[in-house]
Amino acid sequence: MALKPKEHFHGSDLEKIEAVYGIKKEDIISFSANVNPLGVSFRLKETLTNHIDAITTYPDREYTSLRKCIADYVHTNYKNIVVGNGSTELISLFIQITHPMKALIVGPTYSEYEREVAMGGGRSHYFSLTEASEFELDTKALTEELSANVDLLILCNPNNPTSSVIKRQQMREILDYCKRKSITVLVDETYVEFAEEPDEVTAIPLTEYYNNIVILRGISKFFAAPGLRLGYAICGNRDLLNEINQKKNPWTINSLAAIAGEIMFQDEDYIKKTRELISSERARICARLDKSPNFKVYHAHANFVLVKITTDKFTSEDAFDACIRKNLMIRDCSTFPFLNNKYIRLCFMMPEQNDALLDVLLGL
Repeated sequence: MALKPKEHFHGSDLEKIEAVYGIKKEDIISFSANVNPLGVSFRLKETLTNHIDAITTYPDREYTSLRKCIADYVHTNYKNIVVGNGSTELISLFIQITHPMKALIVGPTYSEYEREVAMGGGRSHYFSLTEASEFELDTKALTEELSANVDLLILCNPNNPTSSVIKRQQMREILDYCKRKSITVLVDETYVEFAEEPDEVTAIPLTEYYNNIVILRGISKFFAAPGLRLGYAICGNRDLLNEINQKKNPWTINSLAAIAGEIMFQDEDYIKKTRELISSERARICARLDKSPNFKVYHAHANFVLVKITTDKFTSEDAFDACIRKNLMIRDCSTFPFLNNKYIRLCFMMPEQNDALLDVLLGL
């Protein structure tokens, strides 16, 4: 069965694919979801059941133990951390409190930012990362777009789907400019732990010096636990954090998710193995694809890569179709702003799974 025109699938749309292609969702290997292929933390699998009695009591309303654990993991003061039911809840709360009327979003990127701004009554405009610049951010061009009526800048770092990064010195320049213009900067660091040198990319140390930055993180991708719905924000602006905490519903994280978070953030063996796996597979897969005359590979810093199809022989829809027929799901990027049907995105899975995907793509 061919794809219906304009039918596109998100990484979580396995039920739709099941209906269209007649493939059981359990049999699909998703190169679209950008989730750690190792699955959940080794230590968590071994120990979470020992904590089942935790559900008989309410969690600590302040989640102090969890926040201290996160603080140790990201090297900041636990008082600068607020936790929520996934980073999506924290984006919503932040938008509700700050009421941005005009947001500038660096794209192509995740669509949820625009939706949340619109739900808060604001308007979003996009600053386009260009193919000519290899989708790397031009700071000077960005600051020229930050007109007087922009009150919120949204950055995803590393960015989805381009896998490009903003290093800390560049982020400092952006924050300095935004500070002068009274612009708040929201940085989504969902994928930063996958970066080759995460300490050079994360803006968390800057929260000690700038009160106009809020950083979002979660456990869905790196810790392969999207179902636990645990997100956290780091911010040096205590007034803003207090307001978020006052507006937030109590106990939005259940007891087991809070305990699971503590266990995962301390599983150093899992963290090390994840970084080693992604680093080696990123280098290997990108090199293989780059040798093909049909593809251009953009420099990948996260656990996924943006690839341009450079031949007229097939499109992103064709590539998606060929892969899904082998139970392999990639991301057709034609629905992202500024991209078209010549772009695909794929994340790095286990080596044998990556090889199966390469066999399909390089055989097109």
